[in-house]
Amino acid sequence: MYYKGWYHLFYQYNPNGAAWDRSIVWGHSVSRDLVNWMTLEPAISPSIDSDRFGCWSGSATILPDGTPMIVYTGINRIQGNDTNYQVQNVAYPKNASDPLLREWVKPAYNPVISPDAGLNATQFRDPTTAWRGPDRRWRLLVGNEDGQVGRALVYRSSDLKTWERAAEPLHSAATAMWECPDFYPVAAAGNENGVDLDDVASGAAVAKHVLKSSLPFLWNDYYTVGTYDAGVDRYVPEDPSGDYNRIRYDYGTFYASKTFYDPARKRRVLWGWVNESDTAAADATKGWAGIQAVPRKVWLDAGGKQLVQWPVEEVESLRGNPTMVSDKVVKAGKHFEIKMYEAAQADVEVVFEIPSLEKAEPFDPSFSNDAQKLCNMKGADVGGGVGPFGLWVLASADLEERTAVFFRVFKAYDGKPVVLMCSDTTKSSLSPDLYKPRVAGYVDTDIITNGKISLRTLIDRSVVESFGAGGMTCILSRVYPSLATGRNVHLFAFNNGEEDIKVHHLTAWEMNNAQFTE
Repeated sequence: MYYKGWYHLFYQYNPNGAAWDRSIVWGHSVSRDLVNWMTLEPAISPSIDSDRFGCWSGSATILPDGTPMIVYTGINRIQGNDTNYQVQNVAYPKNASDPLLREWVKPAYNPVISPDAGLNATQFRDPTTAWRGPDRRWRLLVGNEDGQVGRALVYRSSDLKTWERAAEPLHSAATAMWECPDFYPVAAAGNENGVDLDDVASGAAVAKHVLKSSLPFLWNDYYTVGTYDAGVDRYVPEDPSGDYNRIRYDYGTFYASKTFYDPARKRRVLWGWVNESDTAAADATKGWAGIQAVPRKVWLDAGGKQLVQWPVEEVESLRGNPTMVSDKVVKAGKHFEIKMYEAAQADVEVVFEIPSLEKAEPFDPSFSNDAQKLCNMKGADVGGGVGPFGLWVLASADLEERTAVFFRVFKAYDGKPVVLMCSDTTKSSLSPDLYKPRVAGYVDTDIITNGKISLRTLIDRSVVESFGAGGMTCILSRVYPSLATGRNVHLFAFNNGEEDIKVHHLTAWEMNNAQFTE
């Protein structure tokens, strides 16, 4: 949230080590610019009966008088087989005049929401930011599972103390538990301005709503775009099949995400958690596990069907020492190096030009809903017609280690070519016991009109965060090279297709370190 000139990030943190256990607290860091951060003491820690086994996920809400409120899941008892009983608690600043909000207090009336009889109390968590409806009563959602059906339960309150569950959920689908639900309005298609939740009740123009859920058995975040009826608190996705083929924020390692409205820049910002590709034993040795992705601005695309995501502009303040390449042809089966002094931390923007689609491979429609399966069959080293072409990042000089981020274009299907975007980490490291998958998504872009497609990739030692076609498709990969580290990191453009590809323009900036203080 944004409060008195500071961005506040709260996050799950274990002060005792890199493991999920009952010691979880709310870590707390603050920033002026979403790039450079100061770590504060934890905001909330287990201290009352209703959170004695951990302070788990939740959300913050800025109330009409400007006071922030935290609503979070606490576990207040452990049942047989180590299952748990989940309730929802609130906390308020001890001193609201402190812009850093260093101390929080928990009212004696906690918990404010407990599972009704018949609800699965072990799958009842992660309350959303609250908002007011036309009747001025508050609403929030709680994730739940009921017989392999994921649900976003609606709770209403007039005083933020006593909450009642609505008879019907906001929405549900046969997808099992919905963790970390998020629900927010978006402006008209193509409008990059964010919309606050309270703008809905005030009558401000809101085009559509986004409902997102995190599915723990897949470790992915899915969302739909649809219509919200504030009078009855029901949400209907625009795509009737959307619940079973929903769009993902990110087709790589990106989970438990949350958005907030930034009033300082009138934008909606998305944060996502990045888990490890390393082993639990390695995490324990390192002493840490999991990071936050770079914050992303999100808005509804010009077609009104999906979200566009782009790194917040403040990240560009870390750029330095650019390397540029223009109008360079990459012949079939060839590659070239983009010479950089430091390629372990870089921001690369490139536009590829495709002279012809005649050699494009036919597209098998059986892969229409499974880009990852197609990428697994046709990885970065499998030659094609138009592609694979893209970047080898975090690469060793001899290319023994390399992570590929690339496109492959197939012949027209349903009226337009199919563009596949992949991240292939199978050769990212010589280290054993690492998770090194191929991950992929399709890109909704008109490649026929101008024959070009763009790619932006943020490289940060163990993270490769990529944005295809201006942010229409995003893929984040977690890698741990053993050779390609420090000054031994190289960056290449490659083309393993039969059709020549031109690097229309490429700029690679070396990235300075963000500042972190305690």
